[in-house]
Amino acid sequence: MSIMLVYITCGDAEEAREIGGELLMRNLAACVNIFDKMESMYWWEGKLERSDEAVLIAKTTPGLVEKLIQTVKNIHTYDCPAIVALESEQGNDEFFEWVKSHTK
Repeated sequence: MSIMLVYITCGDAEEAREIGGELLMRNLAACVNIFDKMESMYWWEGKLERSDEAVLIAKTTPGLVEKLIQTVKNIHTYDCPAIVALESEQGNDEFFEWVKSHTK
């Protein structure tokens, strides 16, 4: 069994809460974590940019990743949001079962 950890950057903690809440209400994620006050540096439209962001990490199942990604893209304020899904095959089996039981 495996679960997916989906890393998403957001403009601020409020946006991360809105997106995370929507994922939870739609049962696309069993749990989300929000890390506020992350500094990002990146290239955008030919310029080196720096901004403060928040990170949202959603825990879900492999079968829900595509729907989760599409949901985030539909409600995110960024033109090109960072959404990266990472598979985890090892960890607390009870937690993996809990994630599975709280998603659909």
